[in-house]
Amino acid sequence: MESYALLLAATLNAGTVLAIAALGLLINEKAGIVNLGAEGMMLCAAVAGFATVVHTGNDWLGFAAGMGAGALLAAIFGLLVIWLNTNQYATGLALSLFGVGFSAFAGIKYVQEKLPERPHFSIPVLGDIPLVGPALFRQHPLVYLTIAFAIGLIWFLYRTRAGLVLRSVGESPESAHALGYPVRRIRLAAVVVGGALCGLAGAYISVVYTPLWVEGMVAGKGWIALALTTFATWRPARVLLGAYLFGGVTMLQFHLQGVGVEVPSQLLTMLPYVSTIVVLALISRNPAWIRVNMPASLGKPFHPGS
Repeated sequence: MESYALLLAATLNAGTVLAIAALGLLINEKAGIVNLGAEGMMLCAAVAGFATVVHTGNDWLGFAAGMGAGALLAAIFGLLVIWLNTNQYATGLALSLFGVGFSAFAGIKYVQEKLPERPHFSIPVLGDIPLVGPALFRQHPLVYLTIAFAIGLIWFLYRTRAGLVLRSVGESPESAHALGYPVRRIRLAAVVVGGALCGLAGAYISVVYTPLWVEGMVAGKGWIALALTTFATWRPARVLLGAYLFGGVTMLQFHLQGVGVEVPSQLLTMLPYVSTIVVLALISRNPAWIRVNMPASLGKPFHPGS
């Protein structure tokens, strides 16, 4: 039973990375912008966060640095696609490739660095409950903040005027513009917030999830987060559940190895990516269902006055 409790704890930890990034990308897409640069932003944020903690010893400053790096790259992306009308998909891919290369270059001297001793967290009383305590109540505070943020995002999108405006920009920017809303500025704000969240996810990887820096350590999590938004049909609650599902698949490979299952490690490593492909293949069999749930102007440029 103890091994299953550890698996559940690891699932929550791994799912948090995907949830933070996917919720950020969801905000982007609710505004009608597709950002394929999540992988690059997360890598740059990972090295920024790790370097900050190495020099300051403060994890929260590392998270702030990661968010700043992600927001900066997202702002550049937003200016290119929203004001200069570059292709969203090509620009996102370019951002991802840039992030991979730049993070590898900037992180060379941090490969052998070590972070200060990692703190251990536990909710009083609840953390001492046998089996359940170690699994659910000894997580990093960001795990619980992510769940709270997902709940807050649901309220924001579906219970506030600002959330309605954001969704209207993603559905029909022309109508929103006609009503006097600054469509391009709203889209840029959504892109920057989404980038900051991707940056937070990247910093969480290098500071908490695997407290070290190595080249390419995000290992496709940005792409999985991007797929999660489609898998969840652009609903925050489903994004959260999907993140934990994929996090569980990721951790399952280590659990199986730990209990002595005779399966080649390469096949186990493939599990998260194979499951992503299978899920997307199943979803794509019903394109009408995707169109019903997808923001109507997703990926489409907007030219005021045209």
